[in-house]
Amino acid sequence: MENDATLTIGENAYALNIIEGTESEKAVDISSLRKQSKFITFDDGYGNTGSCESSVTFIDGDKGILRYRGFDIADLATSSNFLETSYLVIYGELPSANELDLFKERVYKFAKLPDEVISAIHAQPKNSHPMGVLAAGLQSLGGAYPHYCTNDRKADLDCFDESAALIISTVRTIAATRHRFLLNEGVPESNPTASYCQNFLSMMFGNDSSSEDIPASVINALDLIFLLHADHEQNCSTSTCRMIASGGANPFASLAGGVSALWGPLHGGANMAVIKMLNQIHDAGDDGSRFIESAKQGKTRLMGFGHRVYRNYDPRAKILKSACDDALEALGVSSPILEIARRLEEEALKDPYFVERKLYPNVDFYSGIILQALGFPTDMFTVLFAIGRTPGWLAHWKEIAETGKKIHRPRQIYQGSPLRPYSALEKR
Repeated sequence: MENDATLTIGENAYALNIIEGTESEKAVDISSLRKQSKFITFDDGYGNTGSCESSVTFIDGDKGILRYRGFDIADLATSSNFLETSYLVIYGELPSANELDLFKERVYKFAKLPDEVISAIHAQPKNSHPMGVLAAGLQSLGGAYPHYCTNDRKADLDCFDESAALIISTVRTIAATRHRFLLNEGVPESNPTASYCQNFLSMMFGNDSSSEDIPASVINALDLIFLLHADHEQNCSTSTCRMIASGGANPFASLAGGVSALWGPLHGGANMAVIKMLNQIHDAGDDGSRFIESAKQGKTRLMGFGHRVYRNYDPRAKILKSACDDALEALGVSSPILEIARRLEEEALKDPYFVERKLYPNVDFYSGIILQALGFPTDMFTVLFAIGRTPGWLAHWKEIAETGKKIHRPRQIYQGSPLRPYSALEKR
């Protein structure tokens, strides 16, 4: 194909480069357009704008493809785990046995929070949302480790291995510390022989650091939720994290911004919306049948079905469905809410209305069910999403810091008042 494109505006033509990605994605490079023509492009919400070149994640929504660093998500979900996948996402390659052991050691040694960070978490008002507490906790963490938080790119990159492990480890502890504080309980000590998710579940719900009574399928389900959420290309929170990093901010500030962006209900709150929907159906005395018919008539919205990016089955949902079934069986969980969820799932997978519109259950549908069954408060669901997304945010911070490109600065089309004369107060 041609390696350039021509944009014609009136009588003038402008030559623009074409960029092609390794998976044959194509983009017209308009970075020189304003200089050439005084024009900018307009793309409300950046829906058709490539904001960067990245080597972290590839998505083909039409084909239902998700790959981290070239590895298919199904292969990783079957053969890997969250910490190994975190290493892959951050550093670009699967680790050797020695590299993985060193990475785990760095993560596990940071499980305990500094006293100053615990105090900052406890100082938050009791009605604060846990996502706000997580963002504040990350900022406090940077303050407790000032040598990892310099806002000097070279210095922050030099200690990135340590700061990344610190953040991955303590996002769990921040979440558990807040949860336990609201219950007037302390957080059990981390067990260095237990896995990442075993430790987290023990810190959240255990009486001590023992996790032997947690079924393996439950631990696996939570690990899968984290792994499947590790990165998802240039979404709202990742773009926010990259935007902050482009200004030279440290990882702690950049990830706190990512957490704040994820907090929004249009981004990170979908699995909470699933549980809210199921409760509403149950409270209405419906087994799901009436709700399905209402959704087909456009009167209600079926939460947890369909996806903005995937025009096919969300590949993560296929993987999590099996883990969801195994975890619920191991927990012996049975409730009207779960029965409604299963009915919605069954009908949506076979009803022509949903099949033709490709409204399949997505990853949020299954993750919400699992998290509720595990006993996590609904307002903590987005925190779990953030814990899983942490390695992706770190990978994008690292990509920005290493490229050293200029600060991100979108343009706008001004639609306000033209120049107006100032009137003195007594004349208004």
